[in-house]
Amino acid sequence: MNKDGPSIKEIWETIQKETEKRVQAEPVLASFFHSTILEHDSFSSAVADLIASDLGRASVQPMLLRSVIKEALNSSEEILNGTVSDLLAAKERDPSCKYLSEPLLFFKGFKALQAHRVASWLWVNSRHTLAHYFQSRTSEVYGVDIHPAAKLGEGIMIDHGTGVVIGETSVVEDNVSIFQGVTLGGTGKEEGDRHPKVREGVLLSASSTILGNVKIGKNAKVAAGSVVLDDVKEYTTVAGVPAVKVNEVSSESPARDVDHGID
Repeated sequence: MNKDGPSIKEIWETIQKETEKRVQAEPVLASFFHSTILEHDSFSSAVADLIASDLGRASVQPMLLRSVIKEALNSSEEILNGTVSDLLAAKERDPSCKYLSEPLLFFKGFKALQAHRVASWLWVNSRHTLAHYFQSRTSEVYGVDIHPAAKLGEGIMIDHGTGVVIGETSVVEDNVSIFQGVTLGGTGKEEGDRHPKVREGVLLSASSTILGNVKIGKNAKVAAGSVVLDDVKEYTTVAGVPAVKVNEVSSESPARDVDHGID
């Protein structure tokens, strides 16, 4: 979470106030709003309930998943701050997002990120089987497939989410924006460190594909539909199949500006 940004308590109070107004505006969803937001006493509790309800199934009750998710979220400030930073990123970068409560309630890209944070925590704590369960269900429910071992920073936005794939040894640093259909994959059957490293501030436009252990430099931009097979220097725009440099990036942070143009 940004050091100068609102506190978790302030964000939670804002979400509650927004939800109370939405109950009045749309009474058909009153029960939904109460069970997902208004009946909870904390931000982490609401997140845990929403993710658990989505990822549960007949053989794995949401109540059991909820306790695991709450344990992960409350295990360290890093995980919870990452969740809050992702929420703020969605609100700030997505022009369709009018309320802080929207990503939490409705945006599958945001929820997939939080499910991954739990899966990553499980992986680090050698609970690989349950981590794979979270990965599998996240892929089924949200259409986003992130290996539990992939390392993701804070302030990430996955917009729309559908078709995003992030491989095992991928690294995505802070404040990166990723759009639908993006793949961070390998080039074949290599073993070891074989997936992309995406540095801070990068914008990965829709259906762009980055393959192999390549580096996407700080504040670079990958145009929609591009296939990247080589390193991309910082503050550089690449486009095409295979991708080549087409321009310098003038923006301080393409991920925050979310300008997909390549001129």
